[in-house]
This record gives sequence, structure tokens and C-alpha cells, in this order.
Amino acid sequence: GVCNGCQVVSYFKDIIPGYEMEENESGRFESRYSTVKINKTNSIMLHGMEGCQLGVWVAHGEGRFKVDEEKIELDDQVAIQYIDYFSRQTEAYPHNPNGSKYGIAALCSKDGRHLVMMPHPERTFLSWQLPYNPKKWKGYSPWFQMFRNAYEWCV
Repeated sequence: GVCNGCQVVSYFKDIIPGYEMEENESGRFESRYSTVKINKTNSIMLHGMEGCQLGVWVAHGEGRFKVDEEKIELDDQVAIQYIDYFSRQTEAYPHNPNGSKYGIAALCSKDGRHLVMMPHPERTFLSWQLPYNPKKWKGYSPWFQMFRNAYEWCV
């Protein structure tokens, strides 16, 4: 679930138990290009992308993850985190546009089949959608791998 899908999935407590969505700490809608780090998890969609640090568009007013640390395994389920200029996970604005604790931008289920995230990879998978794109990214950005993974898993 991306953005609104992430918010909807939060109501189905059996898919990824232990999180809720809240209003951004800024109290306003945030639309910006942010930098995130992809962590090693069981996520089917993020397979092979572990360790990548990528820019991604965000656009949300209620994007702050509130997690129950007794139900969410931070080391295994925090799939994507906002990072600062020094590649450190951050809760500081504006690097973290919503103020999520631990810089959480995405969570995955323990089995890796479900992924919820507030950034918009569908707005950044084509290289022309990015504010900067190296010539070696011929047509697609690294985010395209996420959609390729989903396709491969389905077939």
C-alpha cells in the first residue's frame, strides 16, 4: 500500500499489526523530494535493493508512522527510512517530512508479502520523473526494480 493504501492497510490489524498513521508533525501537507535508505528485510518488492539510498517523491498530510514497538520488530520490519545528508536515519525536518520515529518511511510484514510506505515510488520509477538522473539510468530509475520484483513474484 502506497500513501493512501498505507493508511487503509493500517485499519486491517492482521496484515501488519502494530502501526497507525498520524498527521505530519509539521501540521501541514508535505510535498517534496526526500532521500531514503532501503534496509534488509523479507520484503518481496524490495528484494535486491537493500542498502540503496535513493531520492523519492513524498506527498502526504497524514504520513507519520506511529509504531507499537512490542508488535513491530524494528530490525526486521522497517523497510525504508528517511536519511539526512550524512546517510543517517533521521527524525529531523525537512529530511523526514512527517516526523516518524526512527525515520520510518515503510514497513513490511514479517513474511515479506506486504509492504506499506508513504513515499511514492510510482512517481519516481522513470528517470525523467527525477530532478537528477545520471545518463546511465536509461529510461528507468532504480525504483523500477521494485515493480519488476512484484511482477517476478506473481509469475
